Amino acid sequence: MTTRFFSVLIVLPAVLLAGCATPVPSPTATSAEPELVQITVYFTDSRRYAAGIPPFETAVFRLVPVTSNLPEAVLTEFFKGPSEEERAYGLEAITSGFTGFSSLQIQDGIARVYLTGPCASHGATYTIAQPILKNLLQFEGIHYVKIYDADGVTNQPQGWSNSIPPCLEP
Repeated sequence: MTTRFFSVLIVLPAVLLAGCATPVPSPTATSAEPELVQITVYFTDSRRYAAGIPPFETAVFRLVPVTSNLPEAVLTEFFKGPSEEERAYGLEAITSGFTGFSSLQIQDGIARVYLTGPCASHGATYTIAQPILKNLLQFEGIHYVKIYDADGVTNQPQGWSNSIPPCLEP
């Protein structure tokens, strides 16, 4: 009986104190999860390219906030590169040495992409230009793409045409 009495003495105050405790409000979300939209990002299919079977670019999908600038989001995802699973299927981001982009300007149907990092095409005929064109020309308001190197140079800065920097010439 003494053991039971001591057990009640130990448990009873804990139960009484628990009943008197002020409830802590559960955390509530101050902002809802952002609404997402699916975008299409093109990477180079190295197997198709090696076999000479166009198209060399293959579409994959990413989810980004609906409030994103979609052409910028596509370029950002392109420079992140394919996922591990996508790489296992032979997809790669051909970047020709460039590491990203500092600016994307779209005006009058022309997208101007300013790349960052060193240009290293190594004389290749297939460069970052092809996937960038494929990624940006998917958007209805973009008819031409002018790609600038890190020094702000492109072959045809004026006019209604696509343009690449001299360093990407084979």
